Amino acid sequence: MSRIGKNPVSIPEGVTVEVKDNIITAKGKLGELTQEYSGIDIKIEDATITLERQSEKKEHKSKHGLYRALIANMIEGVSKGWTKELELVGVGYRASNQGQKLDLALGFSHNIIIDVAPEVKIETISEKGKNPIVKLTSHDKQLVGQVAAKIRGFRKPEPYKGKGVKFVGEEIRRKAGKSA
Repeated sequence: MSRIGKNPVSIPEGVTVEVKDNIITAKGKLGELTQEYSGIDIKIEDATITLERQSEKKEHKSKHGLYRALIANMIEGVSKGWTKELELVGVGYRASNQGQKLDLALGFSHNIIIDVAPEVKIETISEKGKNPIVKLTSHDKQLVGQVAAKIRGFRKPEPYKGKGVKFVGEEIRRKAGKSA
């Protein structure tokens, strides 16, 4: 049996979960998320959600843990929210935002301007002597990760000097340069 799939998901105070026509909906103080599912049965008892597979087919086994993880992420998202922080490492790398437009200076001949989805809140932190930080917050974990990966993709950290856009706390494998 799936180790992740058999764990029950607890529903915290202030979050309501509804199951209707193979769609599960979670509503909380930060927003509302829906997820379509198939191949599993969802039961809500007291303040816990349990998932059971419909059969022992490989397809149903693989979906068991997947949907449990997705539902747990939805519930945590609508109650607490998700945050990703990106650090811009490099001389002259800057970040600023006006509303939902993020303006990045990453050493190219022009600035990169991104329109971010309205569900994601952007905050840029620039302190003297420290690298600029872009903070992304939302109730949707998948959307936050997708936006963060897109921003990181503009200038991935390189292994020699470590310059580029990296996640806060990310370790970059450094290489030795040429030695004379």
